[in-house]
Order: sequence, then structure tokens, then C-alpha cells
Amino acid sequence: MSGVDMLNYLWAFMVLVGILWGALHGTMSQVTQGVLDSAKEAVSLCITMLGVMALWTGILEIGQQAGLIGQITKRMKPVLKFLFPNLPKGHPAGDAIATNIIANVLGLGWAATPAGLKAMEELAKLEKERKRVSGGVASNEMCTFLIINISSLQLIPVNMIAYRSQYGSVNPAAIVGPAIVATAVSTLVAVFFCKCMDRKRKIRLI
Repeated sequence: MSGVDMLNYLWAFMVLVGILWGALHGTMSQVTQGVLDSAKEAVSLCITMLGVMALWTGILEIGQQAGLIGQITKRMKPVLKFLFPNLPKGHPAGDAIATNIIANVLGLGWAATPAGLKAMEELAKLEKERKRVSGGVASNEMCTFLIINISSLQLIPVNMIAYRSQYGSVNPAAIVGPAIVATAVSTLVAVFFCKCMDRKRKIRLI
């Protein structure tokens, strides 16, 4: 059973339990009203997030057209060399990884996704060239990129600010400080873990 199927069964089970619980306790009217309110709230939240996504994705695109993203990518070469020491110089995956990291740091998870997929595609091609077989096993670079992507440092948690604003927070941006600290710690732990695992792998190969 795949992870998607498992989640589908889990959500179906929770919905069924909620309906049965409401039926057994005579609160079906509240269940129905809750479904309608939640559907309305979901649409409202999607519209809000669509506007935020359009704004920041547009800003990122302007940065790319103006050459700003390219300049930042060049300055990130030492960081990429440290994180991916075995990645060939000038490989297409490097630019995609840099773009993904920049978007994540700015809190633009939507804009980071296409670059992340492109990076994984290029890393898969690189691994295939190294082994000259289809493989099917994630390379060290792919695992490192995935972990860094998940734990990414965020200077502007756009999603959380938008959610807090949507639900009436007095100061939606108050989350910025704690978010920077939390994501900085998670990123440092991720880098430390990746380096430890890489060192362990190298020892095994000796």
C-alpha cells in the first residue's frame, strides 16, 4: 500500500467516524453545519493564499528577469560546494538547487517546488550516468537535497503570516522571529546529520 492510499483510507475513516458519532448522538445538524462552514472557510483561505502566491511568485520572477537570482546563485557556489562536494562543477542541478534554496529562504514554497523537481530530475540523471544503469536508489546528493529542502531556513514565513492574518491575528508578522530561530536550528541539524551520514558512508567504502 502506498503512502497516498494510506492517507486516503485514514481521511475516509476519520470522516466516517465523525458522521457516525454525530448520527448516534443526535448532532447531525451540527455536523452538517460544520461541513458547510469548513467548506466556506477553505474557499476563503484558498483565495487569500492565491493572492499571496501570485504576489511573491511574481516578485521572484522579476528577480530572475533582473538577474538578481543569478547573482545570488553565483554567491552560493561555496555553500553548494560544502553541501554537495561530489556535484560536478557547472552541473545543471546546481542552479536548480540554488533557486530552490533561495525560494525556500524567502518563504516561497510554491516557487521552490518547480526548481526542486528540476533539481531532483538532474540529480537522477547524474546518478544514472555514474552507474550507467537505471538504479532506482536515491543518491547521496538527492538525500541531502531532500533533507535540506524539508528543513529549510525561512527568513520570511509567508504562509504562516498569511494564515495568521486570515484567522484574525493582531500581529501576523510576530511569527517571524520564532520562525527564523526554529528553521535555523532545523537547518543546522539537517546539515550536521547529512555530513555525519556522508562520513559514515565513506568509512564503509574504505
